[in-house]
Amino acid sequence: MVNNPYQQYSQQYKQQSVMSMTAVEMLTALYDAAMKDFELAKIAHEKNDITGINKNLQKAQAIFRYLRGNLDFKYDISKNLDQLYEYFLNVAIQANIKKDFSQVDDVIAMIKELRDTYVQADRIARSSGAGA
Repeated sequence: MVNNPYQQYSQQYKQQSVMSMTAVEMLTALYDAAMKDFELAKIAHEKNDITGINKNLQKAQAIFRYLRGNLDFKYDISKNLDQLYEYFLNVAIQANIKKDFSQVDDVIAMIKELRDTYVQADRIARSSGAGA
């Protein structure tokens, strides 16, 4: 098997960029990936592509399991986030098992709202920190 130097460089670049992300950048990247996975699963569902549905919803499930596993429960918001992530996870599971996509659009909208809230909060925190 011949190693592709471009692929090797690309993988190193991705790893380095992830390692240099702030917590908010990492969180928004995970939210973006989850929204993309749900959207791709919807497209696969429209095409009756069972493999595509499964692949993309499994990826979304992995993201929410990761996020739930990394919550710090010394903060009050973690309990609320845990419940939200559990809901997102359950919607992904039901969409995958029962092919019930009735709640997927709502979940995508909720993830987008969460993402945008974190981005805005980070922007406010950075601007107030810069003036101090």
